[in-house]
Amino acid sequence: MEKNLSLIENKYTKLAFIAGTIIVLDLITKSLILKNLPLYNTISVIPGFFNITHIQNPGGAFGFMANQGPGIRSFLFLFVSAIAIGVIFYFYKTTPAKDKWLTTAISLIFGGAIGNLIDRIRFGQVVDFLDFYIQNLHWPSFNVADSAITIGITIFIFQILFKSKDNQLS
Repeated sequence: MEKNLSLIENKYTKLAFIAGTIIVLDLITKSLILKNLPLYNTISVIPGFFNITHIQNPGGAFGFMANQGPGIRSFLFLFVSAIAIGVIFYFYKTTPAKDKWLTTAISLIFGGAIGNLIDRIRFGQVVDFLDFYIQNLHWPSFNVADSAITIGITIFIFQILFKSKDNQLS
């Protein structure tokens, strides 16, 4: 019984640590961008491949709904984000503590979702700044929270599709 309680406590400590780390890194990096780089300005880091560019994304992923009115956008994204965070937490709660990779993936997604939700509450949009490109082909700008969500979803999909019950990380 004590071992099971310890696993549960460790599981939620892990969620708090990973999600908390993502949220803090996201807030720090966005704060640095907001204070030091005017909107739409760019710092070339690796010419021809990577810039730091201050963008404010009023839409969702890849600018989804960016052209909608701010009232509709704000309501929809705040509502959907709150529901998504609840669903993510439910998945985390129902995932066995021994499934280390899956709990890590969900923790990354949870932290990233909260990081972007904080921006939506504070600014009505999300601060993006990581700009990867090759010549004129640009990947949409993103941030630390987006990175955590992407990495978490990648691990999640990999675990769902390819893991065997006997091949769990211990």
